[in-house]
Amino acid sequence: MLSAFRKVLPNEDCIFFGDTKNMPYGEKTKEQLISYSEKAFEFFEKMDVKAVIMACNTTSAVVYEELKDKYNFKLYPLIQSVAKILSGMKLKSVGVFATSATVNSKAYSKNINKYNPSTKVIEIDCPQWVKFVENDMVNSIEARVSVEKHLEKMLSFSPEKIVLGCTHYPFLTEVLSMYADEDMFINPADIYVDFIKDDLKKHNMLNPSEKNGIDKFYVSSEPDKFIAAGKRFYDVKDCKLVS
Repeated sequence: MLSAFRKVLPNEDCIFFGDTKNMPYGEKTKEQLISYSEKAFEFFEKMDVKAVIMACNTTSAVVYEELKDKYNFKLYPLIQSVAKILSGMKLKSVGVFATSATVNSKAYSKNINKYNPSTKVIEIDCPQWVKFVENDMVNSIEARVSVEKHLEKMLSFSPEKIVLGCTHYPFLTEVLSMYADEDMFINPADIYVDFIKDDLKKHNMLNPSEKNGIDKFYVSSEPDKFIAAGKRFYDVKDCKLVS
C-alpha cells in the first residue's frame, strides 16, 4: 500500500504503524479489532496527523463505522472507498478474495451494492494466504495448491473482475496469474490511492512542498524483525517500537 501511495503522493510525510504484536487481524473478534484500532488511532492523534489511511481491509470492514467520528483527523477506509470506485465500473459481477473477518462482515457486497444494487458480489475467504506472504512461501507448493483451489471455486461464479481484498494478497498475483488472466485481478491499492489524492486535493489538504516526503515507521513489537521482513516490500531503513 505504501509503495502505491508514494507513486501518487510523493510529497506527503507518512507515519506508518504496524500492529505486529496482534497480527494477523483476519481471525480476530470485532471487540479485539476495535481495541487494537483505538490504540492505533490514539497514537496517530498524538502524532497530530491530518489524515489516516485504513490500509487494512479487515479493520475497514469491521470497525470503521464504530470509530469514524471519534477522532480529529480525516479517515479513509479502504473498502468503503474502493467500493465506490468499483460500483462506477458498472460490472455485472465482482469476486472478492479476503480474510474471514472481511468476508463474514459482507463489507464489499454491502458497500458495492449501496452504489450499484445490480452488481453480483462473490466473497470467498482465504485465511492461509496471509501466512504465505508473511513467511515468504508465495512460491511454495502449499501456496499454489491453495490458490488453485480457491480460484477454481471463484471462477465457477464467472466474475468479470476479482478484488484481492487483503493488503497481502496482491503479492500472490504471479501465482494467481498461473491459473487466470492477470487483467482479471484488481489490487485495491492502485485505485485507492488515486481516490485519496483526489479527496485531499478537494479539501485543500495536499502538502504544498515539492520535496519528497519523509517516511517514519512504528510497530507494536519486534522492530528489527519488521525491518528485515519489510525490506521485501519497501525500503524500510528504521523502525521504532510503540508500547
